[in-house]
Amino acid sequence: MAELDTSGGGKKGGGKVRTKKKSTRVDLTAMVDLAFLLITFFILTTTLQKPKAMDLVMPDKDEKKPDAQLNVKETTTMTVLLGSNNKIAWFRGIPGKTPPVIESIGNLRKSLTDNAKAVKAETGEDMMVIIKPSEHSNYNNLVTAMDELNITKNTKRAIVDLLPIELQLLKDSGIYQ
Repeated sequence: MAELDTSGGGKKGGGKVRTKKKSTRVDLTAMVDLAFLLITFFILTTTLQKPKAMDLVMPDKDEKKPDAQLNVKETTTMTVLLGSNNKIAWFRGIPGKTPPVIESIGNLRKSLTDNAKAVKAETGEDMMVIIKPSEHSNYNNLVTAMDELNITKNTKRAIVDLLPIELQLLKDSGIYQ
């Protein structure tokens, strides 16, 4: 049992006979029990933050199997190049044929929606989005781009390395610094 003991006074000098002080005892058992009950209650009732993760399925890189490569029509593709300073460059089709559109990562949702509607109207197929992060882009921009694809319900997507011509497009656009 936990207790607080304050001892009484002993004999001090002097000729008077005094009665010994009785010690004061405070029983702390109930307070300790209450503390453990409160700790247990709050541990059991608090919700822990659930980990936030995005499922990303990537195919194996196997150049030995050419039939495993995905053939996509250039008319149904939109390529998003992630540059520095939260800037992106995107274009449809083959790089170099059409000039890239340079904009902020915040405008990606509108671009995805508009291009998906245009591709659906032109070809009748869903749009394939190819995301190509550069060495100067940050991880947050890649996550933002993937989130925007989820929001716009685009299921055909890929994360691919930059081609030299696309790297040159980023440098010419001034968003590769």
